Amino acid sequence: MGKHTESTDTQVLQRIQSHEAGWVFTPADFVDLGSRDAVATALKRHKAAGTIRLLGRGLYDVPRQHELLGTLWPSIEHVAEAVARKDGLRLQPIGVYAANLLGLSEQVPAQVVYLTDGASRTVKVGPTQIVFKRTTPRQMAAAGRLSGLLIQGFRSMGVKHVSPKHIESLRSRIPAEERAKVLEDLALAPAWMHAHLKEIARP
Repeated sequence: MGKHTESTDTQVLQRIQSHEAGWVFTPADFVDLGSRDAVATALKRHKAAGTIRLLGRGLYDVPRQHELLGTLWPSIEHVAEAVARKDGLRLQPIGVYAANLLGLSEQVPAQVVYLTDGASRTVKVGPTQIVFKRTTPRQMAAAGRLSGLLIQGFRSMGVKHVSPKHIESLRSRIPAEERAKVLEDLALAPAWMHAHLKEIARP
């Protein structure tokens, strides 16, 4: 029993060390390495050693260090990815955060909202509150694709605030092969966005 626990401890540490600082994870990322209790014991040891940090219930990260700012909070995307892996969810950023990811807004909201096909829940990491909001299958139809992010980003900006300058910026930063795929989800977007999406998709 002791040897098995020690082996699990070593394997858990090796997996942690195989990722860069900033990786966010849950015990579910180690289910193949040992029993639930063995993994929990290993994580407790590595937390006590300062190798990893407990962010919230069942949520850990490998802390990133900055020479001036000290220990940094993990990125919102990494937290969301860890939750999605654990629960097998699909996620779709919405609101100002979606526009921020596209480079259409410099505003970083204190509360970030993701639509999901799983249960609604809220996770607080440092100064940021991440809300996972259950929604309809239609709202999740383009989740994980550029089109989904564009639809939600434009929706947060509003019909009067999406300019040719925004469209040109997106065209210049996103590879042509990715832009072309946007047309596949045109029917999922409100009518007022169609012209913008077609222009983005143009070769």
